[in-house]
Amino acid sequence: MVKLWLKRIVLGLLALLLLAVLGLWFFLRGSLAQLDGKITAAGLSGSVTVARDDHGIPSITGSHRNDVAYATGFVHAQDRFFQMDLLRRMPAGELSELFGEKALETDRIHRLHRFRARAQQAIQAMPADERKLLERYTAGVNDGLNALGSRPFEYGLVGLRPRAWALEDSFLVAWAMYIDLQVTGIGRELARGWLKEHASQEQLAFLLPETSQWDAPLDAASPAAPDAPIPARAPDWWGKEIAKEPATLASAAFVDGVGSNNWAVAGKRSRNGGAIVSDDMHLGIKLPSTWYRVLLQVPSAHGGTRRIVGVSIPGVPAVVAGSNGHVAWGFTNSYGDYIDLVEVGEVKDRPGQVKLPGGWEKPVTHEETILVKGQAAVSMKVRETSLGPIMQSGGRDYAVHWVAHDPKAVNLALRHMEDVDSVKDALALAPKVGMPAQNLVVGDSNGDIGWTISGPLPQRPATPADASYPLSANGSTRGWQGLLPAAAYPSVRNPADGQLVTANSRQLLGAEAAKLGDGGFDLGARAKQARDGLAALGEKTDEQGVYSVMLDDRALFISPWRDRALAVLDAEALQGKPQRAELARLLKDNWNGRASVDSVAYRASRAFMWSLYELLYGGANVELAKLNKDANMRAASSRWPVVLGRLLDEQPAGWLPHAYASWKALQLAALDRTIEHLAKDGKPLASATWGVRNTAAIAHPIAGAVPMLKKWLSVPPDQLPGDSNMPRVAGPAFGQSERMTVTPGREEQGLFNMPGGQSGHPLSPFFLAGHSDWVAGKATPLLPGTATHTLTFVK
Repeated sequence: MVKLWLKRIVLGLLALLLLAVLGLWFFLRGSLAQLDGKITAAGLSGSVTVARDDHGIPSITGSHRNDVAYATGFVHAQDRFFQMDLLRRMPAGELSELFGEKALETDRIHRLHRFRARAQQAIQAMPADERKLLERYTAGVNDGLNALGSRPFEYGLVGLRPRAWALEDSFLVAWAMYIDLQVTGIGRELARGWLKEHASQEQLAFLLPETSQWDAPLDAASPAAPDAPIPARAPDWWGKEIAKEPATLASAAFVDGVGSNNWAVAGKRSRNGGAIVSDDMHLGIKLPSTWYRVLLQVPSAHGGTRRIVGVSIPGVPAVVAGSNGHVAWGFTNSYGDYIDLVEVGEVKDRPGQVKLPGGWEKPVTHEETILVKGQAAVSMKVRETSLGPIMQSGGRDYAVHWVAHDPKAVNLALRHMEDVDSVKDALALAPKVGMPAQNLVVGDSNGDIGWTISGPLPQRPATPADASYPLSANGSTRGWQGLLPAAAYPSVRNPADGQLVTANSRQLLGAEAAKLGDGGFDLGARAKQARDGLAALGEKTDEQGVYSVMLDDRALFISPWRDRALAVLDAEALQGKPQRAELARLLKDNWNGRASVDSVAYRASRAFMWSLYELLYGGANVELAKLNKDANMRAASSRWPVVLGRLLDEQPAGWLPHAYASWKALQLAALDRTIEHLAKDGKPLASATWGVRNTAAIAHPIAGAVPMLKKWLSVPPDQLPGDSNMPRVAGPAFGQSERMTVTPGREEQGLFNMPGGQSGHPLSPFFLAGHSDWVAGKATPLLPGTATHTLTFVK
């Protein structure tokens, strides 16, 4: 009997386990998107069809733009609602409601800006036609969410139900991009402020060059190397001893987070006569991808039907980058100076008041409540001045005067790129668009090309103070005031060489450069390599040629650091040092001039440069980390490799740290640190390839919270060629979030790929569709393929 009962218990447990597995399976299947059928939807003016190809890319066709917005919202929600939820919660400071106390510090940082309140105010000021379109999109989102058979699977894992989409949530998605693309300017200003207080004017001029030989501005040739003299002595913090165990080179990870390329070739250099536009926006990469591919067929403002193809961002009813048949466009982050930190003064005899450059004022206090999963809500007070909310850092108070706080920071004007017919029209629209200030590169079917800034720019005085440092409460300048008028925006059209290139570096050297300022421009090596690579395509090229420049992984920037390493690894340095000898051999024999996955030489040369950075700047970085997570010397100036290169070439005695007998000894110490890093845990140096370090670690956000599901919520561990200071940008979880090349009017020949698929659901066949093409750099068609599924909405 005992055995019989044991058998029954085991069978019962197995049956319960099977039921649990089946229940989980049906729950997961229930949150897959509906691909076929007919849906009756209230509020439609006519029918709308969503035809998907075998990659899940939708072609949405309707006779009214608002109906197409509704269907766009529906498919966004069904494929990506959890992603949309994170995009609205992050800038609003509402992640703790989903993830508990571990997200609380992030929420506190973002709640300072009160973006949800700003979004609600912006909605009230919307033009009636744009509000109606957003209302229809929002209705589509909520209908798409509610039409799922079960809530998106992520909510089952966090134990909550999704909250309905609201109009202001779409604006919060745009503010999420402000945080992603501009908020590091706070750390930059704090770093530069600290440096200004711990260095002489002569030392600052040398340490913070405004340009370098790597720059590739649009309005001039590359500038000469910086010529500020090297001062006789270094600042006191220079080369201070730092911990050398373990040698992780953590600082090097920062450059995995800088990037975006776009360029255009004019019709006179195109074999088809139209302009060719190429765009690859670099972002942190997760699953699902940032972008959602879409083709819209909508009524044209000029009559007839217009086809718009490109990428949207879930949460917003517009194509962000793409082509409308007449004009193609793409973006890169402009890295202008869009944030001022203004020190705030207070005295005991003026209680409740603060001192700013404009005088004394009483801040408005807002009580913010943060909901925290599993515990009581947390309250925080936000004090807001006429120049922005007050933050604390290093025992000081600063007003954050940021363009993102302006009422015009966000709107839906980007959707009107659908209707522009020429480069002239696109450049005129750009200043009216509410989005983080971006380099807009456009080309039209007539062969014209152009550049300007899309998004609000701050208007600074005719003779501006250096706003790249915090401003004093007792000074006379309040920093930027109001927004730059559209007529004053800088632009470049149809340059003589028939090409335009931007890649986050300095765009302008002339008089109009001051309109942008320097908010942390990239070094410029990537832009210069892309510019020269595009020029090398010759007098005539095509989409394939222009696309190929995105895959350029030549190590032109790192090559001189290899040369420096080999120069000090002479016979004397190798005597009795077998690991140095092995490193020297690998630097000579393993070098192919590229950031390829099998290159130890590339990884070692790069690590050598970063080892020197840590040995010389590390002491300062320890102090800067106390001010802000984004405050460090590389944020203070991306041109630090140029500074180090000059020091190694000229070897001034006053800049050699006391711990080293010579500049050669310093470089050998950096190489030993590099060896320690590459040979960690006893691994042979020959196994420390670039691919081992540059292995894709792209995963769904839930994968970190539920490790057992990581295998199903991650991409394969692909080894990726490419790096930051070259066109083919690639890091473990950062890189080319999409690659697009297209001539407007010739979209059939357009090229595209991106790291993930259309769906955020791991059981969907579209979850990783196209990923292997992205890894390989294989160009695939921009337009969707033959429809395999059709969903129809009727009124």
